[in-house]
This record gives sequence, structure tokens and C-alpha cells, in this order.
Amino acid sequence: PELRKRILFTIIMLGIYRIGVFVPTPGINVDALKSIFSQGTVFEIFNLFSGGALQQFSVFALGIMPYISASIILQLLTVSIPALEKLSKEGDAGRRKITQYTRYGTVVLSLIQGFGISFGLEQQQVLLPGVGGLSYYITTMLTLAAGTAFIMWLGEQISERGIGNGISLVIFAGIVTRIPEGMRDAWSTKEQFGDFFGFILLLGFIFLIVSTIIFFERSQRRIPIHYAKRIVGRKMYGGQSTHLPLKLNMAGVIPPIFASSIILFPATLAQFWNNDFTQQLAAFLTSGWFHDFLYIGLIVFFCYFYTAVTFNPSDIAENLKKNGGYVPGIRPGKSTSDFIDRILSRTTLGGAVYIAGVCILPQLLTRQFGIPVSVAQTFGGTSLLIVVGVAMDTLSQMESHLLSRSYEGFLGGRTGKFKGRKA
Repeated sequence: PELRKRILFTIIMLGIYRIGVFVPTPGINVDALKSIFSQGTVFEIFNLFSGGALQQFSVFALGIMPYISASIILQLLTVSIPALEKLSKEGDAGRRKITQYTRYGTVVLSLIQGFGISFGLEQQQVLLPGVGGLSYYITTMLTLAAGTAFIMWLGEQISERGIGNGISLVIFAGIVTRIPEGMRDAWSTKEQFGDFFGFILLLGFIFLIVSTIIFFERSQRRIPIHYAKRIVGRKMYGGQSTHLPLKLNMAGVIPPIFASSIILFPATLAQFWNNDFTQQLAAFLTSGWFHDFLYIGLIVFFCYFYTAVTFNPSDIAENLKKNGGYVPGIRPGKSTSDFIDRILSRTTLGGAVYIAGVCILPQLLTRQFGIPVSVAQTFGGTSLLIVVGVAMDTLSQMESHLLSRSYEGFLGGRTGKFKGRKA
């Protein structure tokens, strides 16, 4: 019953989010705005993450990107500022404080982006007659900031009272709703390859990418752990063997989301200033080989950075030592920490190469094979990685809820099916 309530709550919250996508921001000529998107600008990428809200220029036009940007900034500051690093180690109270700072940062970034977009829309001449001036700027800024704050609240409610990661599910819902449009455009590609064969070929390629993502997401390196026998009173503890699983992709879908938001933030603002330099800057940041190398570099960086933030080999080694655990052939303490760190560096490199390869696919498909942008973005790279990753994470959480109450997992078997493979 509890799982059913959580699933229902999640569906209702995502339904509210989808309704908000179609609530328009005052003063915008939506038809004129859609003509800008038809030119294949940087907004196509941003529009994908907002679930079509930017193209509608609804109250949710900024989507969840300001929250993601604020999270990046806070995590970078946490590593570099001792006071914040100390705060992050103070347990739940410290995490709540950092979450509060992230919320403040989200509102500030939303207001900044709201001003940039409102100014840019005025330059692009997509406002309704008689709209403009200070009141228009203030209204648009506050509307967009309120929309982002509401999405952030929805995501937090889903994480707390629903199932899965709320913010990831919001992005997931936005991408999934674009699938029908992507399928329609995919059907049109059959002419490029000759009749129906092209469509089947494209579907086969999509299936191959999904299978590859599932395989790598479930891959892990298992470090064997043995526990020494110890006697407490009249009872003997320990003596068993287990393993420490290190996923190939420890960072999940965070690196491509972070990398995309960093590239899109300046590119989006540059796009709105109606002059040749800013237009060229926006194109430079979002297309071509420079964008590809920048995107790959940021993904690799965030794979290592996010793994370092969320997984500390020293803490793992210390906990093993306290509980009488050890890695066969490795001394407890620092030697164990160094050993885990070496293994983690190798698996993270493999995960970074895999994520970068998958995420760069849309650009290669569009540039080399003439696949429509909407198809490449919906069924390739970051989109599929997010959809598959979030779906697997949500199913895993649902499985855990069932197993924690001694029910048989819905995937079959009391021990569940979401076991990783050895990398």
C-alpha cells in the first residue's frame, strides 16, 4: 500500500508539472517564438530539457536548469571553501543548510536568466503589441523564477514522499513527452535510406544504444572483503566474506546534465543579443568540433568530480578497519584506501569514456548522416542516458521498497534482479 501511494503521488506531481508546461507567460507572441525554434538554434537543446516549455514560453520555460547550475556552484564551493566543507560533514543538519543555500542560488540564477531572456525576447521582437518596458521585465523575471522554484519544490516533494529522485524524474518526464515528436521525425528519415528500411535501421540502432546503456549501467567491479572472526561475550561474530561493489558509472546521469547546463547557460544568453558576435558565440559553443571536445572534457571532469564528492575511499577503509573487515592481500587502513582509490580511478575512467561516447552521438549522427536534430537528441546521447538511467534507478528503488517489506520483487525473485555484473 505504501509503495502504491508513493507511485500515485509521483504520477500526480509529474502530471502537475506537465500541466504547468502549457501555462503561458504573459505578453509573448508564441507563434513568433516558435519560428525561432524552427531555425535549429541552441534553444532546441534547452527546449528538450524543459520538456517543450521553452518553445511554449510557459511559466516553466527555464525548467530545472537553474537548480542544476546552483547545485554545481555549491558543490564546487564545498570543495574549495573549508567552512562549507565542514558544514557538509555535519550530517543531516549540514546537508539541509547546503540545500537551503542551493535554493537561494536557484532563485538568484532564475532571476538573472529571466532578465536575459526577457531582454532577448524584446530584441527578437516576439512580444505582443504594447508589451515592453520595466513592468514587462519584472513580470517575466518573477514569473520564470517562480516557475523554476515550483519545479524545484515538486522535485523535492517527489524525492521525499514519492519514488525515485524528483529532479531526475522531472527531466525524465520532459524528455519522454518528446518521444512522439521524435518518432514522427524518425519516420520521415526512411526516405534518406530508401523506403521502410531506413526506419527499421534507425529503430535497430536505438535498441542497440539502449542495450549498451543498460549493460554499462549495471556493470561493476567487485572488491572482495573478508571479516575476521571475533568473540563478543559468548557469541562469535565475523568470519564471512562479501564484496564492495564499485559501479562503472558511479556518477550516473549527473555529468552530462552538469556539462549541458554549463554550455547552455552562456550560449542561451548570447543567443538573445541580436548581433553577429553573440550569434557566432552561441553557435561556437553549441556546435562544431570545439563544442564536442568541450562537452567531452566537461563530462570526464564531472565524472571524476562527482565521484570524488560522493564516494570517499578513506571513509570506506576506516569503516572496514573498525568492523574487522579487510581486502585479502592488502593491509587495513591507508593501504586499503589507496587500493580502493586506484580501482575507483580506473572504473571512473571507463565510465567517463562510455558516457562521453554515448552523449556525443547526437552531434555525430546529425553532422555525418543528416539525421534530424529532434531525432538525434530524443533517441541518442544524453536523452537516452537520462531516460534509461532514471528508469533503472526508479525501478531499483521500487524493488527495494517491496523487498524491505518481505514481498517478492515485482521483477521476480525475493532477492531482486538488479544485481550488477562484474566489469
